[in-house]
Amino acid sequence: MGVIAMDKKQITLYYSSENSIGKQLNAYVESSGKEHLTIDISKTNVTGTQWAELADGLGKTISELVNTDHPDFKDEYGDKTVNLDDDGWLKILDKKPSLLKNAIVIKGKDFIELTSASDFKQYMDPDSAGIEKPYK
Repeated sequence: MGVIAMDKKQITLYYSSENSIGKQLNAYVESSGKEHLTIDISKTNVTGTQWAELADGLGKTISELVNTDHPDFKDEYGDKTVNLDDDGWLKILDKKPSLLKNAIVIKGKDFIELTSASDFKQYMDPDSAGIEKPYK
């Protein structure tokens, strides 16, 4: 059993308020009129177990959650490939939450990575491009 609560009636958003997309997504979720829980990783500590569960739910590794193309990452680690273990990647997310590559939404048992604010609208609107599942 996972540590992240999953409720098909609730939207859970993991995001960083240190980037504009995160701020926009939070505004969309807050104004959606749907039951929600928003977790700003810049202000709330996300445990290693939670990060592992988020990565697993997305079918990714923890390293894939980190934006290695971000200027702050490149300033710290350069342009070469960085080989860290999971603990190293977790420390990056903990110390620099702005390096979270994309916001993550959980609805029921579905984990969705959002790359833009419009992704949320498409995900929640059953009449959109068909990338989401309609929820009732």
